[in-house]
Amino acid sequence: MGIRVILAEDDFLVREGIRRVLEGAPDLTVVGECADGDGLLAAVDADPPDVVVTDVRMPPSGVDEGIRIANRLRRTHPAVGVLVLSQFAEPEYALALLEHGSHRRAYLLKERVSDRSRIVQAIRDVAAGGSAFDSKVVDALVAGQGMSALSAISPREREVLAEVAQGKSNAAIADSLVLTKSAVEKHINSIFAKLGLAGAQDVSQRVKATLMFLDDSG
Repeated sequence: MGIRVILAEDDFLVREGIRRVLEGAPDLTVVGECADGDGLLAAVDADPPDVVVTDVRMPPSGVDEGIRIANRLRRTHPAVGVLVLSQFAEPEYALALLEHGSHRRAYLLKERVSDRSRIVQAIRDVAAGGSAFDSKVVDALVAGQGMSALSAISPREREVLAEVAQGKSNAAIADSLVLTKSAVEKHINSIFAKLGLAGAQDVSQRVKATLMFLDDSG
């Protein structure tokens, strides 16, 4: 059956358009459609798919249902990937999506829906445990910085940043890379300084650094 997808979008015409794009891929099957957050959660609980494709704003609140549901599924259905589609290039929603790691998460602008290969590949990536983030969102995040600040990151720091992108704690990174916790903290502080994130709060530092890393790696 390939990759099983549940699609959530409150605008019927948009939802139909996305469904037709997805059904054009031979390895994707849309197994459910929802118009609001409550319906999406019920559908996932009843028959978990491989990937959820959801609008960022849906009823009942119309604020950030897609992000909240993605973070909830991280706890209740960790094997389910989530692709959030949004019309907003501002990075706040993507940063909130990354708060608990990038594993099985993607964030694309709705304008990408017309590019079948882009949206289909993003679904394949999250189904396989990877991630995908819209380059325009990263551009908005690092606007004015000029050349990529990641060019100043050392190979060891890049290894540490890759672990951060997976949502790991400092202790878990230390275990994975066979480093002391103090060494990990030193590397992370250096990374944040080089990326111009030294003044941000800890969670914001991590998710912004992750978003920049994922865009550079992609």
